[in-house]
Amino acid sequence: MDERWECGRVSGAAAVVDACVAVSDIGRIDMSQTRELLDTFAVSFRSQVSSERLAAVIDAMAACEEAVTACAAAMVAEDDVQVLQDAIIRDLNCADVVTSARRVVSRGGDATLLGLLLEACVMACEHSAELCAKHAHHHDHCRLCSEATLRCAEACREVLHGLHS
Repeated sequence: MDERWECGRVSGAAAVVDACVAVSDIGRIDMSQTRELLDTFAVSFRSQVSSERLAAVIDAMAACEEAVTACAAAMVAEDDVQVLQDAIIRDLNCADVVTSARRVVSRGGDATLLGLLLEACVMACEHSAELCAKHAHHHDHCRLCSEATLRCAEACREVLHGLHS
């Protein structure tokens, strides 16, 4: 696997940090591994939703969990934390809902329950994205969070469409 490093300056109210991160095709590899794992056991709604689509939503949910948790933590450290309180709560709620939905998708089972959890996941992601988008122009973590939550909501909608087809 080719790996390259990207470096940059990340700034927040608490500090300015120079950071480097490894950039690779990790998302594609993770989805491939997730799909491979899903293919090793019977998922009750597999006839309605492909393992590729299930893997994509699981990976989008994992990325969303990470983004909303990191964003909430970053907002707590901001000078304007009072203004960000509602966004912090929405991010934390989103993390909890997405985590529960991801776990049910990962193990399979009741398609009706899955549908309800995915609908809740879409709502939680949209609520988080709504407030984070309002702060995205001056908080990069809010921009990244908003993007991740919207990707997760879209992946959930795709699985919902498959369940209702």
